[in-house]
Amino acid sequence: MKRILVTGGCGFIGSNFIRYILGKYSYEMVNLDALTYAGNPNNLKDLTSNNRYHFIHGRIEDVDTVKQAMKGVDAVVHFAAESHVDRSILNAQPFIITNVLGTQTLLDVARESKIERFIHISTDEVYGQLGVDGKFKEDTPLRPNSPYSASKASTDLLVMAYYHTYGMPVIIARPSNNYGPYQYPEKFIPLMITNLFEDRPIPVYGRGKNIRDWLYVEDCCQAINLILHKGRIGEIYNIGGQSEYRNIDIAKKLINVLNKDETYIKFVSDRPGHDFRYALDISKIKEELKWQPSLSFEDGLRETITWFKENRWWWEPLKRKLEKESKGFWS
Repeated sequence: MKRILVTGGCGFIGSNFIRYILGKYSYEMVNLDALTYAGNPNNLKDLTSNNRYHFIHGRIEDVDTVKQAMKGVDAVVHFAAESHVDRSILNAQPFIITNVLGTQTLLDVARESKIERFIHISTDEVYGQLGVDGKFKEDTPLRPNSPYSASKASTDLLVMAYYHTYGMPVIIARPSNNYGPYQYPEKFIPLMITNLFEDRPIPVYGRGKNIRDWLYVEDCCQAINLILHKGRIGEIYNIGGQSEYRNIDIAKKLINVLNKDETYIKFVSDRPGHDFRYALDISKIKEELKWQPSLSFEDGLRETITWFKENRWWWEPLKRKLEKESKGFWS
């Protein structure tokens, strides 16, 4: 493997993955990104002079652009997606166009180009929601409950259809909630951190009882790297952090670390169709690829707080832009 195409590489996980791979291998990395609201060139500002990094500005549903990006490529790691649940509730159409039609375009061009491996990055949200017990396994039926998760479930089915119909070398990765450096500040953890830095209240949906499994982004990149190199074709792998917390508990942790008090918590109207709990069974990736998360949630949270503290130049313009748009998106 010498050249990898990453779609959505200016996004949160994609940019961390590109940096991780460039640091670990001598591969060339091609980044195809449309630079929509969450695609930030500053995420990879430090790589502009790296001769193994190549950026192409364009949309994944544009056939000619995808063909250009895929020239000489051995593998595709497909991150690109409209990904915020609240935005999908307001307008589902961009999610169908980018996530479904864009993935179909990539699959068609990858098949023509005889790509060796196509890694599709999905989400735990395709499974729907859990009660207080149990965990999602890779063969759990898909029951998405938001336009975003429905679009991602559709792409998962499409990817597997290309495997069964055409024998395409596809693998699906389903991570749990990622957090860490370069995460767009409308998301739950960076929104809370940056609001507290600016002495503002932190919004929590409902009473904050919804539960998520949190995964530090570098651990996620390590897992995707193993899937890319050692994963079995035609398989699905859950990537979970084994760190389940209620939203309210995370808010209180951050308040404590940043020496604030609970008066900063602002309960807001709950999201329509808000899934109660996600949790992933990761026994498959642990047994087959010998992966498990290496960083505890507490350590990952400290790393994230430090990064946002030291990189105000990155997030402050994004926060001002969100405020100007008057968008109240909280994950």
